[in-house]
Amino acid sequence: MTPHGRAVPPPRDQDPNAGLLRSFGRQVKLLRERSGLTQAELGNQLGYGEAQIAAVEQGRRIPRPELIEKADRVLDAGGLLLARKDELALARYPAFFRDAARVEEEAAEFHAYATHAIPGLLQTEEYARAIFAMGRPRRDGSALEQLVTARLARQAIFSRKPAPTLSFVLEEVVLHRPLGGSYIRRGQLEHLLLAGQNPNVEIQVLPTSVTDNAGMDGPFTLMTPNGGEQVAYVESQEESSLITERERVRVFALRYGIIRAQAMPPQESLRYVEKLLGES
Repeated sequence: MTPHGRAVPPPRDQDPNAGLLRSFGRQVKLLRERSGLTQAELGNQLGYGEAQIAAVEQGRRIPRPELIEKADRVLDAGGLLLARKDELALARYPAFFRDAARVEEEAAEFHAYATHAIPGLLQTEEYARAIFAMGRPRRDGSALEQLVTARLARQAIFSRKPAPTLSFVLEEVVLHRPLGGSYIRRGQLEHLLLAGQNPNVEIQVLPTSVTDNAGMDGPFTLMTPNGGEQVAYVESQEESSLITERERVRVFALRYGIIRAQAMPPQESLRYVEKLLGES
């Protein structure tokens, strides 16, 4: 953390979660061998292939929560593997996002201003996959699916109890971009309409025609964890800053309030999305 409240991610080759994955993998291997099972036999009992079990044991694959739960039971680990489930859940995210993911998982309030694409919390699986597939250099299939799985897992925030307050302001151009193709765009617009019906979710569209846009410095997110202070999160080109310094956060909050005032009201915004859907 810098003196200005910024969380600086480690270089990719120094990802601290690599050690976590290797440690967990060794635990699984020791427990499997203690049980007298081969990788193939454990895989059969867990519903996974031998190659997937090998990848977990070697720290090359982030295990899904359901695999951890089944492995703890099948290997009679007594909760040893379950105790690391939350840590491993965070490992699913890119290193530069993990500090923000910790705050997001506890957020009582979440507010996002988006300028390039639909925010991750509102993305369909097809849209998310298309976004990640556009990255350069290209990702291989397993890396791509890991990112999609992690993004969709974040959307559990919508079913959390008590329900957090969520708001999103989308630049109008985001709704027009046919990222992934017209079929994916149509499904994404339908999903926005459904999300906007949620009583604790407000979606607003900032028209391209506005002559005064308080968001010209770019996209950002504001989050308030339960019982904690509001923070701001800024991300670009796989670099990120989690901002905690009160005065800087206050500026972001002020800016977001102005952006919301410049955008269409929520109901008008949803009618506009519906109009675009009818034209697609």
